[in-house]
Amino acid sequence: MNAVELINKKKERRALTEEEISFLVESYTAGEIPDYQFAAFLMAVRLNGMTLRETGALTGAMIDSGDSLDLRFLGGPKVDKHSTGGVGDKISLILAPLVACFDIAVPMISGRGLGHTGGTLDKLESIPGFRTNLSIKEMYRALKRVGCFISGQTPEIAPADRRIYALRDVTGTVDSIPLITASIMSKKLAEGIDGLVVDVKCGEGAFIKRRRDAVILARWMRKVGEKMGKVIVTVLTSMDQPIGRMVGNGLEVWETVRALKGRCEPDVLELVLTLGSRMLMIAGRADNLQQARDKLQSMLESGKAWDKFRKMVCFQGGDVAVLQKKNAFVKAKYQYEVRAVQTGYVSAIDALGMGVVGIDLGVGRKRVVDKVDHDSGLEVLKKVGQAVDRKEGLVVVHSNKPLDGFFLDRARRLFRISKTPVKPPRLILS
Repeated sequence: MNAVELINKKKERRALTEEEISFLVESYTAGEIPDYQFAAFLMAVRLNGMTLRETGALTGAMIDSGDSLDLRFLGGPKVDKHSTGGVGDKISLILAPLVACFDIAVPMISGRGLGHTGGTLDKLESIPGFRTNLSIKEMYRALKRVGCFISGQTPEIAPADRRIYALRDVTGTVDSIPLITASIMSKKLAEGIDGLVVDVKCGEGAFIKRRRDAVILARWMRKVGEKMGKVIVTVLTSMDQPIGRMVGNGLEVWETVRALKGRCEPDVLELVLTLGSRMLMIAGRADNLQQARDKLQSMLESGKAWDKFRKMVCFQGGDVAVLQKKNAFVKAKYQYEVRAVQTGYVSAIDALGMGVVGIDLGVGRKRVVDKVDHDSGLEVLKKVGQAVDRKEGLVVVHSNKPLDGFFLDRARRLFRISKTPVKPPRLILS
């Protein structure tokens, strides 16, 4: 087979066979197809799409590019959660230790920032010493001793996805339903789990803007997973404003610490209970969703999830002591409070724009080789629906470099103010 011929075939909107897709994935993983050719293939997929059959073949090829975890030795249920990407989305950091408190193994293989959205691994690496490169043996030990882990892919687990994931981030091919489906499902199905809950986000701050596209993505992930014998539950949620108050790596870890200690922002809590209740149902730990929500709420209030988080951090080499200190995470050199220029109500927040501002601060990457700034980010003081007075703070910009008035005005324009009251957007869509 020839890579150029297959790129042209997809460019001409023709479907590729399973063998052709396997050839492309295997050859790229082995270094036989260069980045520029595979980037051309990704763009052809982004522009022309893939059939469900092609997407399943791509997922399978990415799984087959490496090894999978064998968790049968654990005996009990094994469930994970994934989000398709949002601004300020720190829910995985809370859910992994919380759900593990119910004797459910939570093997969470996560990724780094992609496009304008933050990465779970980047956030955790703001904890000094925290290792996100656990070996397979260490993953097994973590599940036995702690009940959960959050780590990146090992060289053995879906190595094709790791390479493709990084390439998509810098080639404008992030927002593709087939590529999103294959990336998520290849990582997650290689974990050896029984079931998966996927938070499919849609709205201005998500990769998938339109609800109908999010519904298609959810259906494709369910079908791909179910064909491989897994229980897949999808939940559609809104990404029209940042989640919680903090956007940025260290800032979001601090918000996670507060949430695990019982001081959860309302939207963060709602997502934790909505997604976590589905995880408990898959694992057979509750009879209905309301009972599952009640159990999760009680566990959060008990402090056991906070203890579990500290055990996970300790196992993965992180400095547990810094979790007690706010200034260990909120430590950028400069903090600028951006204030409203009129009185009214916050009617909208540009979540996509906030993600892009975050990248310019160093929260995310513009190139594969870029390093993230763990200290920078934005602290949202006003959410949609809240009243604001003239000269009252809208957002605090945390930066390790001095910022000029133009940049701060750009942050101010992320907030739209109306004269009349506005209802907060609906968070759980279906």
